[in-house]
Amino acid sequence: MHARQSFSFSCGGKPMTKMLASVQNRQEAEIVFESGADIIDMKDPGNGALGAVDLSKVLEVKGFLSGRRPISAACGDLPMHPETIRRTVKEFAAAGLDYIKIGLFPSGQFDACVTALRPLALHNKLIAVVFADNWSDYGENLFETLAASGFHGVMIDTADKSKGRLLNHLSPDQIGKFIGNGQSNGLMVGVAGSLEAPDISRLLTYDPDFMGFRGALCADLDRKASIDALATVKIRGLIPEVLEQGMPASVDYKLLAARGYFPEPEEAGLGTDKIFVRDFVLPVHIGAYRFEHGKSQKVRFDVTAEVLRVTRNPEDMRHVVSYDLIMDGIRAIVAEGHVELAETLAEQVAALVLRNPRVTRVSVRAEKLEIGPGGVGVEIERTRDVKNSAKLRFAQVHGGRKSS
Repeated sequence: MHARQSFSFSCGGKPMTKMLASVQNRQEAEIVFESGADIIDMKDPGNGALGAVDLSKVLEVKGFLSGRRPISAACGDLPMHPETIRRTVKEFAAAGLDYIKIGLFPSGQFDACVTALRPLALHNKLIAVVFADNWSDYGENLFETLAASGFHGVMIDTADKSKGRLLNHLSPDQIGKFIGNGQSNGLMVGVAGSLEAPDISRLLTYDPDFMGFRGALCADLDRKASIDALATVKIRGLIPEVLEQGMPASVDYKLLAARGYFPEPEEAGLGTDKIFVRDFVLPVHIGAYRFEHGKSQKVRFDVTAEVLRVTRNPEDMRHVVSYDLIMDGIRAIVAEGHVELAETLAEQVAALVLRNPRVTRVSVRAEKLEIGPGGVGVEIERTRDVKNSAKLRFAQVHGGRKSS
C-alpha cells in the first residue's frame, strides 16, 4: 500500500466529509495512515467508549505523523466533575494535539464542566462527545452552550457498545438534524458509534464534517481487536475522496446521493438492475379535506428504481445503491409535515430517488389505506437523462492516482 495524500477541496465552499479512524498504538496508526484516513484518533477501545491511551503512545504516533495528518485523542470516560475534566484535558493539551475529544454526559454539572474548559478552548480545538444512548436528556441548548464556551466541534457517539450502533438509537433524520443544528452554531460536527459499511451512504447525505470508525476497521467488527488493513481500505473506499482539483465548480454536489459517490463502470453496456421497497407503511399527515388535517393516516409506499450497474460482480457497498436510502428519504419527506395530495408526495419521492446519478427510472406508488374499504392513491413513473447524469460523475483517487 502507498499513502494517499489528503487534499483540501470543498463543495460549494463546504469541505467534504472526512474519515476519522481510532487507533490504540503506532502500528495501527501506520495502517490507517497508509489506507487514507483523514484524521487519526487515539483511544483505548478496551477501556470504554472513550478510553484514554497513555500519553507516551499519543506522542509516539504524533511523531510518526509529523504533521502529515491531524491527530486527535480521547480523554477517557471521565466523571462529570469540572476540575477532574479540566485537569485531564489540560494534560492532553500539553501534547499539542490537533483535536481533543471530551465525553460529556447529561448531568447537573454539565454546564459547569463546559464552562471550566473555556480557557483551554481558547488555544485548543476541543470536541465535545455526546451520547445517543442519553440524547433526550441533553436539553435544547446543547449546541449554543458548547459554542459559547469556545468548543471547536461536537460529535455524537454511543456509550454502551453492547446496545447497538448509532442508528439503533437515532433515526437518520434525527442524526441529520443533529448535524445541521451543530453546524448552524459554527461547530465542526462528527458522527460515530459502531458504524458499519451500509450506514455510510445513509449518513453522508447529511454532510457531517467527519465520520468516526473503530469496529468497522477491525476483523469481524470487533472493536477490541487490532486494526485490519483490508477492512480499513473497504471503509475508506465508501467515503468519496477529498479531491484537490478536477471538478468544475458549477457541479451541484447536493444533487448526488451519498455525496456524489459514483464509481466508474468497469465496462460499457452492463445495463441496469432493479432495487425496490415494497409495502413500506408510515403514518403520514396527508389530505386535502379539512377532516384530514391535524392527524396522520397510514400510507403504503412501493418504489422500484432502475439502477445502472458498475460491475458484473458486486462485492461491497460501493457497487450498489442501497434501498435504505429510499426508505430514509421517504421518512425525511414525511417528517416535513402535512402534504395535500398523494400526487405531490409521489413526485417528491420520485425526485429524491432520481437525485442518485445511477438511477435511470423510478416508479412510485403512494396508497392511502384509511379512506375507505379499499386503498386509494397514485402511481407514477419518472425517468432521467442518462447522458446528462453521466457528466456528474467524478474521478476517484486510488493510491494517489486519479482515474476517470
